Amino acid sequence: MEPTFRRTVVYVIEHNEGGSLGVVLNRPDDTSVHEVLPLWSEIAATPRTLFVGGPVKRDAALCLGTLRVGASIDGVRGLRRVDGRVVLVDLDADPEEIAPLVEGIRIFAGYAGWTFGQLEGELQNDDWIVVSALPSDPIDLGRSDLWAHVLRRQPLPLSLLATHPIEVERN
Repeated sequence: MEPTFRRTVVYVIEHNEGGSLGVVLNRPDDTSVHEVLPLWSEIAATPRTLFVGGPVKRDAALCLGTLRVGASIDGVRGLRRVDGRVVLVDLDADPEEIAPLVEGIRIFAGYAGWTFGQLEGELQNDDWIVVSALPSDPIDLGRSDLWAHVLRRQPLPLSLLATHPIEVERN
Protein backbone atom coordinates (compact mmCIF):
# COMPACT_ATOMS: atom_id res chain seq x y z
CA MET A 1 0.00 0.00 0.00
CA GLU A 2 3.02 2.31 0.37
CA PRO A 3 2.73 4.71 -2.62
CA THR A 4 6.41 4.59 -3.63
CA PHE A 5 6.10 0.94 -4.62
CA ARG A 6 2.36 0.46 -5.17
CA ARG A 7 1.77 -1.49 -8.42
CA THR A 8 5.44 -1.36 -9.35
CA VAL A 9 7.49 -3.93 -11.15
CA VAL A 10 10.95 -3.96 -9.58
CA TYR A 11 13.80 -5.68 -11.37
CA VAL A 12 16.36 -6.88 -8.81
CA ILE A 13 19.82 -6.35 -10.25
CA GLU A 14 21.87 -7.53 -7.32
CA HIS A 15 21.10 -9.45 -4.14
CA ASN A 16 23.93 -10.50 -1.86
CA GLU A 17 25.24 -10.30 1.72
CA GLY A 18 25.64 -6.52 1.35
CA GLY A 19 21.97 -5.95 0.52
CA SER A 20 19.84 -5.66 -2.59
CA LEU A 21 19.59 -3.22 -5.48
CA GLY A 22 16.92 -2.94 -8.13
CA VAL A 23 15.01 -0.51 -10.33
CA VAL A 24 11.33 0.21 -10.79
CA LEU A 25 10.53 -0.65 -14.41
CA ASN A 26 7.17 1.06 -14.75
CA ARG A 27 7.58 4.67 -13.59
CA PRO A 28 8.28 6.82 -16.67
CA ASP A 29 9.35 10.42 -16.10
CA ASP A 30 8.57 13.44 -18.29
CA THR A 31 12.25 14.04 -19.05
CA SER A 32 13.37 12.73 -22.43
CA VAL A 33 16.62 10.80 -22.74
CA HIS A 34 17.66 13.25 -25.47
CA GLU A 35 17.53 16.15 -22.97
CA VAL A 36 20.04 14.61 -20.56
CA LEU A 37 21.96 11.94 -22.50
CA PRO A 38 21.50 12.75 -26.21
CA LEU A 39 24.08 10.21 -27.40
CA TRP A 40 21.99 7.38 -25.90
CA SER A 41 18.58 8.49 -27.15
CA GLU A 42 18.67 6.51 -30.40
CA ILE A 43 19.04 3.15 -28.65
CA ALA A 44 16.70 3.97 -25.77
CA ALA A 45 13.54 1.87 -25.85
CA THR A 46 10.22 3.58 -26.49
CA PRO A 47 9.11 5.74 -24.81
CA ARG A 48 12.49 7.46 -24.91
CA THR A 49 12.18 9.03 -21.49
CA LEU A 50 14.01 8.59 -18.23
CA PHE A 51 12.35 6.29 -15.71
CA VAL A 52 12.26 6.80 -11.96
CA GLY A 53 14.18 3.75 -10.79
CA GLY A 54 13.38 4.28 -7.14
CA PRO A 55 13.61 6.63 -4.22
CA VAL A 56 17.39 6.33 -3.67
CA LYS A 57 19.90 8.70 -5.37
CA ARG A 58 17.58 10.17 -7.97
CA ASP A 59 20.47 12.32 -9.17
CA ALA A 60 22.33 9.21 -10.37
CA ALA A 61 21.60 7.27 -13.56
CA LEU A 62 21.58 3.51 -13.96
CA CYS A 63 21.04 1.80 -17.31
CA LEU A 64 19.73 -1.66 -18.19
CA GLY A 65 19.69 -3.16 -21.65
CA THR A 66 18.44 -6.31 -23.32
CA LEU A 67 20.97 -8.08 -25.54
CA ARG A 68 20.02 -9.21 -29.00
CA VAL A 69 19.65 -12.98 -29.27
CA GLY A 70 23.08 -14.47 -29.93
CA ALA A 71 25.01 -11.28 -29.14
CA SER A 72 28.28 -11.80 -27.30
CA ILE A 73 29.58 -9.27 -24.80
CA ASP A 74 32.97 -10.94 -24.35
CA GLY A 75 35.59 -8.20 -24.47
CA VAL A 76 33.01 -5.41 -24.78
CA ARG A 77 33.70 -2.57 -22.38
CA GLY A 78 30.67 -1.02 -20.79
CA LEU A 79 28.42 -4.08 -20.52
CA ARG A 80 28.01 -6.34 -17.50
CA ARG A 81 25.66 -9.31 -17.58
CA VAL A 82 22.98 -9.24 -14.89
CA ASP A 83 21.01 -12.33 -15.87
CA GLY A 84 20.49 -14.06 -19.21
CA ARG A 85 20.17 -11.35 -21.86
CA VAL A 86 19.80 -8.47 -19.36
CA VAL A 87 22.90 -6.29 -18.96
CA LEU A 88 23.99 -3.24 -17.02
CA VAL A 89 25.21 -0.56 -19.40
CA ASP A 90 27.94 1.87 -18.41
CA LEU A 91 26.77 5.26 -19.66
CA ASP A 92 30.42 6.34 -20.02
CA ALA A 93 30.84 3.70 -22.75
CA ASP A 94 30.53 4.41 -26.47
CA PRO A 95 26.85 4.12 -27.52
CA GLU A 96 27.90 3.25 -31.08
CA GLU A 97 29.74 0.20 -29.75
CA ILE A 98 26.78 -0.87 -27.60
CA ALA A 99 23.96 -0.22 -30.09
CA PRO A 100 24.50 -3.26 -32.38
CA LEU A 101 24.47 -5.59 -29.37
CA VAL A 102 21.22 -4.53 -27.69
CA GLU A 103 17.54 -4.54 -28.56
CA GLY A 104 17.24 -1.40 -26.48
CA ILE A 105 18.20 0.27 -23.24
CA ARG A 106 16.32 1.94 -20.41
CA ILE A 107 17.85 4.68 -18.26
CA PHE A 108 16.71 5.03 -14.67
CA ALA A 109 17.12 8.01 -12.37
CA GLY A 110 17.67 6.53 -8.94
CA TYR A 111 17.19 3.01 -7.69
CA ALA A 112 15.52 0.90 -5.03
CA GLY A 113 17.84 -0.36 -2.34
CA TRP A 114 17.62 -2.57 0.72
CA THR A 115 20.19 -3.06 3.46
CA PHE A 116 21.31 -6.53 4.51
CA GLY A 117 18.27 -8.51 5.70
CA GLN A 118 15.75 -5.76 4.94
CA LEU A 119 14.36 -7.31 1.76
CA GLU A 120 14.22 -10.75 3.36
CA GLY A 121 12.08 -9.26 6.15
CA GLU A 122 9.74 -7.65 3.63
CA LEU A 123 9.46 -10.96 1.77
CA GLN A 124 8.61 -12.79 5.01
CA ASN A 125 5.83 -10.22 5.56
CA ASP A 126 4.50 -10.97 2.06
CA ASP A 127 5.12 -7.33 1.08
CA TRP A 128 6.34 -8.43 -2.36
CA ILE A 129 5.37 -10.94 -5.01
CA VAL A 130 8.47 -12.58 -6.48
CA VAL A 131 8.28 -13.82 -10.08
CA SER A 132 10.80 -14.46 -12.83
CA ALA A 133 11.49 -11.72 -15.35
CA LEU A 134 11.58 -11.98 -19.11
CA PRO A 135 14.58 -10.45 -20.91
CA SER A 136 12.23 -7.92 -22.51
CA ASP A 137 10.79 -6.64 -19.21
CA PRO A 138 13.43 -3.96 -18.53
CA ILE A 139 12.87 -2.26 -21.89
CA ASP A 140 9.21 -3.05 -22.52
CA LEU A 141 6.62 -0.42 -21.84
CA GLY A 142 4.52 -0.77 -24.92
CA ARG A 143 1.81 -1.96 -22.57
CA SER A 144 -0.29 0.42 -20.54
CA ASP A 145 0.10 -1.60 -17.32
CA LEU A 146 3.32 -3.60 -17.01
CA TRP A 147 2.33 -4.66 -13.48
CA ALA A 148 -0.85 -6.36 -14.74
CA HIS A 149 0.98 -7.82 -17.75
CA VAL A 150 3.64 -9.47 -15.57
CA LEU A 151 1.00 -10.89 -13.22
CA ARG A 152 -1.20 -12.09 -16.09
CA ARG A 153 1.53 -14.43 -17.34
CA GLN A 154 1.80 -16.15 -13.93
CA PRO A 155 -0.03 -19.39 -13.07
CA LEU A 156 -3.36 -19.33 -11.25
CA PRO A 157 -4.28 -18.02 -8.70
CA LEU A 158 -1.55 -15.34 -8.94
CA SER A 159 -2.63 -14.28 -12.43
CA LEU A 160 -6.00 -13.22 -11.02
CA LEU A 161 -4.29 -10.28 -9.29
CA ALA A 162 -3.76 -8.73 -12.72
CA THR A 163 -7.44 -7.77 -12.72
CA HIS A 164 -7.20 -5.98 -9.38
CA PRO A 165 -8.43 -2.41 -9.96
CA ILE A 166 -6.06 0.47 -9.34
CA GLU A 167 -8.67 2.22 -7.20
CA VAL A 168 -10.70 -0.41 -5.34
CA GLU A 169 -13.23 2.13 -4.14
CA ARG A 170 -14.18 2.87 -7.76
CA ASN A 171 -14.84 -0.78 -8.56
